[in-house]
Amino acid sequence: MKVVLASQNAHKLREIREITEKYGLELVLPSELGIRLDVEETGASFEENSYLKAKAAMEATGLGALADDSGICVDALGGEPGIYSARYGFDESLDDWGRLELLLRNAQAIPDGSRQAQFVCVITLLCPDGRQLQVRGEVHGELLRAPVGEGGFGYDPIFYYPPLGKAFAELTAQEKNRVSHRAVALQKLEEKLKEAGYADQ
Repeated sequence: MKVVLASQNAHKLREIREITEKYGLELVLPSELGIRLDVEETGASFEENSYLKAKAAMEATGLGALADDSGICVDALGGEPGIYSARYGFDESLDDWGRLELLLRNAQAIPDGSRQAQFVCVITLLCPDGRQLQVRGEVHGELLRAPVGEGGFGYDPIFYYPPLGKAFAELTAQEKNRVSHRAVALQKLEEKLKEAGYADQ
């Protein structure tokens, strides 16, 4: 099934493609179709923003559309940065590393043992015939005090994953695609696709 991915994030595209290839989803980018998407994320939750992005991509292309909205939520910060993870600080001069450093500064006073955090990913799949699926994946860990590892992107260097004893940035691509919040969400999506009877279309 050909599906447009409502994103231009190369890291996200690579991660999702590695997982979805085996699920029968042929992902294409809006740019491959000559379309530029600029969706205002006005939702109050990962679910709402994921839906808004998928709806915009489907309406612009006429194809099925897949969108995810994801971020890191730190318990002791009231769930911040949450849905604002990619815009944390609301400072356009900040890149991924700048936002990571901002989060570390804001979390500096949180004591060890109270630094629980979750990566959350909500994926929405919309089809022009009106069918829609939405799934949520979460992975629980702890916020480190300093970045480690060379892999991953975004907040991966400061997210420690206890079951493997590593930060996300220290995981191999194979490990991350097995345990990440996006992998969990995509596994749930596969199950829903099969239940709906169109996983192999």
